Amino acid sequence: MTISEVPAATGGRRAYDVIKRVLDVTISGAIIAMTSPLWIAIGIAIRVTSRGPILFRQTEAIGRNGGKFTLYKFRTMRSDATDATHREAIAKFVAGQSLATDEREGAVYKIVRDPRVTTIGRVLRKTGLDELPQFINVLCGEMSIVGPRPPVSYEYERYDGRARQRLAVRPGITGLYQVLARSQVSFDKMIDIDLDYVARRSLALDVSIMLRTPWVMLTGRGAY
Repeated sequence: MTISEVPAATGGRRAYDVIKRVLDVTISGAIIAMTSPLWIAIGIAIRVTSRGPILFRQTEAIGRNGGKFTLYKFRTMRSDATDATHREAIAKFVAGQSLATDEREGAVYKIVRDPRVTTIGRVLRKTGLDELPQFINVLCGEMSIVGPRPPVSYEYERYDGRARQRLAVRPGITGLYQVLARSQVSFDKMIDIDLDYVARRSLALDVSIMLRTPWVMLTGRGAY
């Protein structure tokens, strides 16, 4: 089944969207409340180890159906870092080129040992804790807990029509690609996985992805 064949307005799909939104708000609110001491600790660690703001604001994040929004993360890079390296990496990734090689995993489709990343930033990226502020985006309705990762504008500009279908749903903090093949498969394979999620999305699949996410975070699989 292709994305265009998925019913867009069935009663079942509408019910799923409503229930998913309720779960997004409920779970995000609970996680923010429970992890608030951790937010404070991370903020202090970022502030005392490098100059710059605690939060990074990506103003060119692309959401559902191509709309732009501001995505929040804990800052993991030096405040004077530019996006030139990331732009080059994105161009290679979309073109199907790997960016590095890992002794255990083989080809890696992500920047490895990025010199722009701070010491505390490496820890936050490895554990996925840098993405905690995105629960604010979920509360605002710009993201979901589960969905394809949101690209930045200069990545989205390189998408063809098929690739853009991955954003027929709200982007997510975690997703099928993240738990199956994070940074380990080519751009085309990532699109295949994301479109598979869009076509098969359900509460059961979402819960399965959420339950698998902590293990991915603990092992640091695909994080660099």
